Order: sequence, then structure tokens, then C-alpha cells
Amino acid sequence: MPYWRLSGFYFFYFALLGALVPYWGLFLRERGFDAAAIGELMAILMATKVVAPNLWGWLSDHLGHRMRFVRLAAIVSVVTFGGMYWAEGFWSIALVMILYSFFWNASLPLFEVITFSYLKERVARYAQIRVWGSIGFILTVIALGALIDWRGPEFVLPAVLTIFVAIWLSTLLVRDPSPEPHPHTEQSLTLILRRPAILGFFAAVFLMQASHGPYYAFYSIFMKDHGYSETLIGQLWALGVLAEVGLFMIMHHLLDRLGARRVLIASLGLAALRWVIIGYFADSLVAVLLAQLLHAATFGTFHAAAIHLVHHYFRGRHEGRGQALYSSVSFGAGGAVGSLIAGYAWATLGPSITFGTAGAVAALGAFVAWRFIDSEHDF
Repeated sequence: MPYWRLSGFYFFYFALLGALVPYWGLFLRERGFDAAAIGELMAILMATKVVAPNLWGWLSDHLGHRMRFVRLAAIVSVVTFGGMYWAEGFWSIALVMILYSFFWNASLPLFEVITFSYLKERVARYAQIRVWGSIGFILTVIALGALIDWRGPEFVLPAVLTIFVAIWLSTLLVRDPSPEPHPHTEQSLTLILRRPAILGFFAAVFLMQASHGPYYAFYSIFMKDHGYSETLIGQLWALGVLAEVGLFMIMHHLLDRLGARRVLIASLGLAALRWVIIGYFADSLVAVLLAQLLHAATFGTFHAAAIHLVHHYFRGRHEGRGQALYSSVSFGAGGAVGSLIAGYAWATLGPSITFGTAGAVAALGAFVAWRFIDSEHDF
């Protein structure tokens, strides 16, 4: 198994998230956009995940050679992001964001299938590869926060372009794994998707990512308005992902002991607590630190448990589209709806109520997961 080559892709892919998620909102505000416009533009990054992974997943499932599609997506992302240097105004920036995110968002679900193809039955080792993505996020968010303090939010542009190039270079080092024959007795995708447990799973992951809307779109802005510097904000983001790293190292023990279903439910419940803490206790550094440590649950345990369930629900020739559906329903549709509503709520209801509402959405997701995901996954 090409451990370091697989890990390298995750390192740079999530390093890009470490640049975009905390600092793209600050960059947009520097360009003069208000909260509603920032929410709409941030929603684009999520909305393209609804279409792109499913289209590319369908193509790769039928044509094979997934790494060719990953490489194509990576190089086109580099070229299209370059348009940000000439984009001015809402609609031109929106167009560039649609283009580069459409290709960028296509690559991760395809690469997840490649990773599991190499892992075969060693599924528990996934977290040991994925942890390098968290490390890439941490290093980027700390370094870029300090650079923005020094050079200003416009420095986000060259930083993101550099990371896009690094993603493309990392894809050149990974080859397609040997294809495995798919049994002809597999259920159709339509029959799989009709199962109540799977419908409940997708509803729960949608609600989880929708609850992240205020966090992804406005957390850095919220912290800055409360007097935190960009450097400290970057360190807070990094603390959350550092907690996630520690969690990934023991994730296989949690899944073995508690089961994917219980881990998913607990993650949603802790997400509800986290958003309430951020919304109502942002002036307390101790409370903010506690909320960031909960990132280990709201992303770390949640994503690992969700990927575990997807891998069991969708096998063989459906694996690519299963990963694509998870990405598009959760990070795509859920993230887009959450960012869009957060933008409007932020301007009308205020930050505290917006984060409190996000907590209620996460709590609803916990109930849905408890009620509908079957207990056979408590293993």
C-alpha cells in the first residue's frame, strides 16, 4: 500500500481547506462584501459538491481509471482558480468559484474509493492515512493566519493557488489500484437508497453539515469582531484540528468498542453543544478553547463513522457513487444550505441566535440518526 503517496494527497487537499474555510470569508469582506453576499459566495463552495461528485463518480464507476479523473480535476482547478486574479464584483467572483470548486470537489470522493481499494480489508487504517489531511490543515491555518496578520487578507490568493498546484503534483505520484471484479448479484443503487436506514443516514449527515454553516462562513469574522487577532484565530482553528488528529489515532478503538451508529449519534449531540458555546460564550477564551476541542467530535469522529457506514452500505460497483452521495448530500447540500441560511440569519437575527439555531439543527440530526439508522451498525 502506498501509504505516503496516499497521505500526501490528503495533506495538500485539506491544507487547501485550511486556507479557504477560515480565511476566504475575511478575504471576501476585505473585497467589500456584506454578510449576506459572503454567505451566498461561501455556499457556492458547498453547492458544487451536490453535482460534481455524483457526475464524476458515475463516470469513474463506468469508465474506471479513477486516478485519471482525479488528475484532470486537479489541473483544471489550478487553471480556473487563476481567474480570481482578474475577477471583480460579485458575479465574476461567483463564476470563478463555481468553476474551480466544481473540479476541486470532484476529486476527494474518487480518491476515497482509491484509498479503500488499497486498504482492502484493513479499513481501520483509513484514519492513519486521513490524519495527514488534518496535519496539513493545521500547518496551513497557523502559517496563513500569521501571514495575513502581516500582509493582509489578499495574501489568501497566492497561498491558495500554490496549494492547488501541490494537490495536482501529489496526484501524479499515485497510480490506479488493480481493479477488482464486482459480483453480478449486487442490489441496484435504487433499491439500496430506498432502505430506511440509509435514508436516515443521509438525513443525519445533511443536518450535521447544515449546522456547520455559521461556523464555516462566519467563525473567523465572529472571532475578529470579539477582539481576537488573525494569528490567534488561526491557532483556534488549528487547535480544533489538532484535537481531531488525536482522535484519528484512536478512532479504530472507538469504532470497535462503540460501533459506527453510536459514534455518529454522539458526534451530533456534541456538535449541538459546541455551537451553543460559540454563540453565547465567545467572550470567554476558556469556553472558546473548549468549543474548539469539540471539533474532534463534530468532524473527527463524525466523518470517520460516516465513511465507515458508507463503506458498508455501498460495495463493489456502487462504491464510487456511495462516496459521491455522502459528499454531495452532507458537505454539498448540507453545507450550501447551512451557509446560505447562516448569511441571512446573521444579518437579521444576529450571531448568537444563528449559532443557537445551528445547535438545534445538530440535535435534530442526533435524533434522526438514533431513530432511523439500524442497530446492526452498533458493532
